[in-house]
This record gives sequence, C-alpha cells and structure tokens, in this order.
Amino acid sequence: MTAKPTALAIDQLIDDRRTRIIVCCGSGGVGKTTVAAAIGLRAAERGRHVVVLTVDPARRLAQSMGLTALDNTPRLVDGVNGAQEANGGSMHAMMLDMKRTFDEIVEAHADPDRAAQILANPFYQSLSSSFAGTQEYMAMEKLGQLRRADEWDLIVVDTPPSRSALDFLDAPQRLGRFLDGRLLRLLVAPARFGGKAGLKVLNAGFGMVTGVVTKIIGSQMLKDVQTFVSAMDTMFGGFRERAEYTYRLLRMPGTAFLVIAAPEHDALREASYFVERLERDGMPLAGLAVNRMHRSPTARLSAERSVVAAEALRAMPASESSQLAITALNLHAERIRQAAKERRLTERFTAAHPLVPVAHIPAQPEDVHDLDGLRMIGTSFGPS
Repeated sequence: MTAKPTALAIDQLIDDRRTRIIVCCGSGGVGKTTVAAAIGLRAAERGRHVVVLTVDPARRLAQSMGLTALDNTPRLVDGVNGAQEANGGSMHAMMLDMKRTFDEIVEAHADPDRAAQILANPFYQSLSSSFAGTQEYMAMEKLGQLRRADEWDLIVVDTPPSRSALDFLDAPQRLGRFLDGRLLRLLVAPARFGGKAGLKVLNAGFGMVTGVVTKIIGSQMLKDVQTFVSAMDTMFGGFRERAEYTYRLLRMPGTAFLVIAAPEHDALREASYFVERLERDGMPLAGLAVNRMHRSPTARLSAERSVVAAEALRAMPASESSQLAITALNLHAERIRQAAKERRLTERFTAAHPLVPVAHIPAQPEDVHDLDGLRMIGTSFGPS
C-alpha cells in the first residue's frame, strides 16, 4: 500500500511569523523562480514584508512582477493588494550580482586605498566574476546582509537550477579554504621576503611549487595572485566568519527549505537528492511542492471510456460537431492519462520519503508573466 503523504500547507508556513527565510531549491525547468515569486506575493498580500532574492540568471522574476529589470538592490514591487492598509504587507525583489556583492564586501572591510588596489587586481576581477563557487558564496553573503538589515520579516531565496542549488551549502567553506589555503599562502610567501634575495632563500622550499604554477598560469598571473593575497590578507578571516554566520542562519528554526519539482521522473529524482542532502546536513526541510500537476474537472469519465466514446462517434456520419466532440474526448483521455502518470511518479517519491510533506500546485493554462498569474498560483497554496 502506498503511503499517504502529509499535506504541506504553504499558507501556514507563510503566516507563521517565526518563519523568516524560505529557500526554494530544485532542478532547472520546474518553475522554481515562478513559485518563489508567487510565495513572495502571497506572503506580502497576507501582511508580510517580503524580499525575494533570485540568483537565477534567467531574469524571469522581473518579468513576472512587471519590472523591467532586477539588480543587486531590492526594488519595490507595485500592485501588491492591501499594501496601503495599516497592516498591509510589501514586496521587494532583487537579483544577485555576484561581482557587485564581492566589491561591496571589499569596500566595506578595507580602507579606500587598499580597496582600490584589490578592485583593480586582475586576479580579483577574475575571482569575483567567474571563479567556481563565487556565485554561491555571494548568495550566502547577500542573504546574510538582508537578514542583518532586518528591513523585511520574510526573505524568499530562489536558488540556481540543478544540483548547484545546494552548492551554497558547500561553497562558502570551499571558497574560504581557497582564500585561507596553503597554496595561496605558499605563493605569496616569496613576495613577503622581498625581491630576488628572498626568492633565492626560499628556492629550496618553494621553487618547485612556484615553478610548476608559473608554467600553468604564467608569471604575470602568479604576480597578480601574490599582490591580491597581500592586499586581502586582513580580510580573510571575515569571509569565513560571515559564511559561518549565514550557515548557522540556514539551520535555525526560522528557516524553511522548500524543494520544488515537476511531476517528472528526472525532476523528482533530483528532488530526492535535495531532500536527502538537506536531511543529512540537518537543514530545516519544510517539504516538497510538486509544480504543474494536471487535473481534470471531469475525472469521472475515464480515459478508456472517453476513447470508446470517441471511436463510436467516429463510426457515425461526420459532422463539425462530432469532430469537435471527438477531439475533446481524445484530449480528455490524454489529460487523464497524464494526470495518472504524474500521480504515480509523486507516489513513488512519497513511498521513498513518507515523512516529507507534499503540496501539489496545479498546472496553469498559460505562462505566468504578471502579478495576476502569480496570484493564481498563490490561491493553490490554500486549502483545496
């Protein structure tokens, strides 16, 4: 017998004032960005002061909220119902700019001269723009900044697609290890001993390493790295401290991880990975939201009976009305089969994770591109 899943009440999660952070994660193409925006709007129209942070480069969030663009600064979303009332909520939205966030850290934690030196360093420019793990680290950094600002009582985070959605759990430690790591310390050591004389003294210990690295990355890059590490030396500890703060924040009771999936085999398999990883790391998992579930208002007419009826009509003299009826019956049969397949797939997930609450979000008749579309999704969060 298939286990019956516990219903996930998203409205209850939104209405609980102890919930301060909702992290939406999931594989690509499941509508995660749209669901995150719908959660933000729903919460704002139920009295919360919300900021939605997306690190998805697809920019769908801005379009769905009627904004021409999003950037690294929270922007107020107009058109939130009840925003003018005494106890009305509000909604802001922003899109992570990882380089700008990195620049802000440097500017905030270094004196102006040193900050200018770091920002102009070619190695820093590469690190802040494209180094593996930088985006996830900066997402953690921005989340920590938003939480410390205390301007919003709910932060909704829309994470990158695919398994990198959980990389922000590892990226701060990886980047911290890199910035604090032995390799960088080793590379910068000769510069600290001063010029050629220092290099001669250190050749026995460092010559082989720096020689190999120079062949790989070039002497100019090695010099840039040494200059970068020397300039950043006083800031390294702060990176790790802030990352640890945000990591602790993610494990606190006020945080809820919501895994988003589509009723498809690959998406639900990825959802299982997310659930298992979150449980292993002791992260507060709220549950799974299965987006784009298909239903039929006339499910009492089975797919088999619908096909039989269509065949019977096809055997009769053709007419415009009969052709329309045949098309409708076949579409109904297809929809019923699709809904049954989706139900079976979600039941497999439930069987594997019987304690994970599940919410079903119905498929929308068309792509969501405005606040009304987000509201329509939001209505499915309430009791069905």
